[in-house]
Amino acid sequence: MSSPPDFFSRMLGVAAAKRGRALSHSSPQHDGERFRNDRPRPAEGFGKTLRIAWNILFRKPQGTVPAGALPVDTLTRGHLDAAPDRSLYRLGHSTMLMKLRGRFWLTDPVFAERASPFRRMGPKRFHAPPIALGDLPPLHGVILSHDHYDHLDRDTVLALAESTNVFLTPLGVGDRLIEWGVDAGKVRQLDWWQSAAVDGLEFTATPAQHFSGRSLFDGNSTLWASWVIVDEDLRVFFSGDTGYFDGFKAIGERLGPFDLTLIETGAYDAQWPYVHMQPEETVQAHIDLRGNWLLPIHNGTFDLAMHRWHEPFERVTSLSAVRGVTVSTPRMGERLDLTAPHRGERWWRDVVEFVEAPKRTWRACSARQATSAKS
Repeated sequence: MSSPPDFFSRMLGVAAAKRGRALSHSSPQHDGERFRNDRPRPAEGFGKTLRIAWNILFRKPQGTVPAGALPVDTLTRGHLDAAPDRSLYRLGHSTMLMKLRGRFWLTDPVFAERASPFRRMGPKRFHAPPIALGDLPPLHGVILSHDHYDHLDRDTVLALAESTNVFLTPLGVGDRLIEWGVDAGKVRQLDWWQSAAVDGLEFTATPAQHFSGRSLFDGNSTLWASWVIVDEDLRVFFSGDTGYFDGFKAIGERLGPFDLTLIETGAYDAQWPYVHMQPEETVQAHIDLRGNWLLPIHNGTFDLAMHRWHEPFERVTSLSAVRGVTVSTPRMGERLDLTAPHRGERWWRDVVEFVEAPKRTWRACSARQATSAKS
């Protein structure tokens, strides 16, 4: 068991911050103290941070959490073993399971009930994962974009550690895994534009515009990244978390075009435009990347913003239709063929209509009663 000083050092992020400073000579993304974006993040100040916290805690609008059950396609180990190669399953938020060359790869694995450092506090899941963590097949690899709680869950990683061959991470994130007990020989840490070849697949860590940290004093002590995944003629882009920036054009020019882009559109707000994209920017990022199909992620699982839970789906599909972008919106757990994606159903509308129909009926009755009273 860790001594009290070691425990509190990890909880506060002191050890992580120290490790991050040790990477300053190995990365042009590091300024000697912290990792940074290519474009400096605007200063927000303590006052703005306080206002954002107040709004999130006390001024949440209605509808940020679904009142009805979300449709989820239940998966079993048998389903996955029998699935054709180049299958993809959305398990929730930014957790995507891909079958490539007969082996399974998982992005940003979070199976926890809450995206939080606490078991009883913080954003709670809207739906159960389509498959239980213990029922997953052995993974060939896990791909991590950054260390925020809604993308990196310690208990999930430790449960996967024995049955996973390799963990691909941005700089510093792999050190966290090793500190947690993951075998260092399984961890490969990359800087932006660095690539790793794993059994015929190529993975490149590409730029993103975001930030990192899991505690009070370790902000930006680890790097964040998007990822490009190449399997011969198949190219997939995974955004992780990011604001809109000109890096998408650079990635598209150097590594595109892409058969499928998995791009965040959710947990956005005008109060934090630099680190998350509005749906209009998601669509533009897809175009910059020279993508064919767009699958919007980072939505539908956790309440992390001020918008209604289903708004990202509605806005991104409407905007994509105007701009001629083909969008896929599979249900959680629904299989998607990476070589021939399908549009998917507007499944969220069934949940919204189920919840809102009684309200509309009540309004209609009230209107009729008011009319009758006047006559």
